[in-house]
Amino acid sequence: MEVSQLQRAQTRLAYLLVLPATLLILVIYIIPIILVFLASLTDYTLVSDYYEFVGFENYRTMFGDEVFANAVGNTFFYAALFLPGAFVISLILAIAIQEQKQFRSVLEVLYFLPVTSTLAAMALVWAALMDSGQGVINNTLETVGIPGVNWFGNEDVVLYSLAIISLWSIIGFNMVLFLAGLTSIPQNLYEAAAMDGADHPIDKFFRVTWPMLGPTAMFVAVTSSITAFKLFDTVAILTQGGPDRASEVFLYLAFLEGFEYFNMGYSAALSLFLLGIIFLFALIQALFTDRNVHY
Repeated sequence: MEVSQLQRAQTRLAYLLVLPATLLILVIYIIPIILVFLASLTDYTLVSDYYEFVGFENYRTMFGDEVFANAVGNTFFYAALFLPGAFVISLILAIAIQEQKQFRSVLEVLYFLPVTSTLAAMALVWAALMDSGQGVINNTLETVGIPGVNWFGNEDVVLYSLAIISLWSIIGFNMVLFLAGLTSIPQNLYEAAAMDGADHPIDKFFRVTWPMLGPTAMFVAVTSSITAFKLFDTVAILTQGGPDRASEVFLYLAFLEGFEYFNMGYSAALSLFLLGIIFLFALIQALFTDRNVHY
């Protein structure tokens, strides 16, 4: 009897302890998503108080819109440029810094500094560096005999330029995550691998480091994917979707529809579609990576 009462008291205490976090998640995430979904079923605009229920008309319009298809294509192309670099470069830097006996802390701070910078402010710095006329990068290229590049005015180059800026801002963060994962790997595993003949750095990496780094790698892959699909700041500041919609990514299109064209219902549908893409992409990555993860 006493045990049963103690269990009930512990259960009540557990529910009370998780209640604040549950309410916070409801208020910040769940309820807004529900409201956005309801708004996507209407023709609500910011210029009129009157709106009607239109069902899934906004979604049908979306899938028949060439501008929507262009934004989706730009977003996936940008993600294909951004994700390999965000993962591979960060991992290489983490491994290189871990091997350093001197100045390791200094290197960690230097590489992490871009993460602490405001992306909006740094975008303006990159705009000056990549200026097609007087930018430092183009002047340097021309000094060594390479023609300058119109970084933000060329349709074929603009997404590469945005990917470079985004990589600069996230590599330090991913590097710190990989460093944490590398530090947690027991050294006796490397000693055991060396006794089995895996004494070459490449053998050590594929037989010990990579399998043990699985949970960290999965986390970095998922968070980097979410970051890729959330591209907005640099587009809004540097290109405004140009030239000729070549850099108009999905989130910027949702912003235009909602706050430039005032079609909030359609913008809500776009936002929910983006949320669904991010969820599915992260889920697929997690399921695929989890098969080879050692916890």
